[in-house]
Amino acid sequence: MVSSKTYLDRVLNGLSGLDEITYRSMMGEYVIYYRGKIVGGIYDDRLLIKPTASAKSLMPAASYVLPYDGAKEMLYVENIDDKDNLTELLESIYPELPAPKSKKK
Repeated sequence: MVSSKTYLDRVLNGLSGLDEITYRSMMGEYVIYYRGKIVGGIYDDRLLIKPTASAKSLMPAASYVLPYDGAKEMLYVENIDDKDNLTELLESIYPELPAPKSKKK
């Protein structure tokens, strides 16, 4: 299934309290970046984030979901309209995420 632009817009609205949120469309889905680091993505109209220690702590009841076959499990963020919770979530997981890979020249 392909994720809709409408769902992407809802997620971006929920993340509007943060600077430096970007996304990239990939095969009908969207990868979400915060300050250049991949925090998760939108897969089948579901916001999924990397299962860092902070994310697990803030969302202890969250479901683990495979974004696509062969991928690692990610945490499903159900309430994408709560700007305060989304802001806190991304700010807390950011330090735990790996640095972006340098681009080869």
